[in-house]
Amino acid sequence: MVPKTGGMNTTKATVVQWLKKEGDALNQGDPVVELETEKVNYELDAPVEGVLLKIVSREPAEVPVGGLLGYIGKPGDMVPGSEHGGGECPLHNWEKIG
Repeated sequence: MVPKTGGMNTTKATVVQWLKKEGDALNQGDPVVELETEKVNYELDAPVEGVLLKIVSREPAEVPVGGLLGYIGKPGDMVPGSEHGGGECPLHNWEKIG
């Protein structure tokens, strides 16, 4: 999800560029996608280790804060709209991983 930006009144972000492709392996902290708000551009890091399973919001999509950008999981994991089995983990604000 597009993370909340501490203290700024941001309601949305624009996907500028995906720095990883679907199927790429990710380490926690790897930059995954560049986002732009009214005030700043920033790179969103992978909140967990895994594989970028699916990009949901492609360039130049505008995504609301809390909106879904993509999914990170294990190879073969299922994401909504796919036909394969497994679990899912949305790419989102690290505060919500539990």
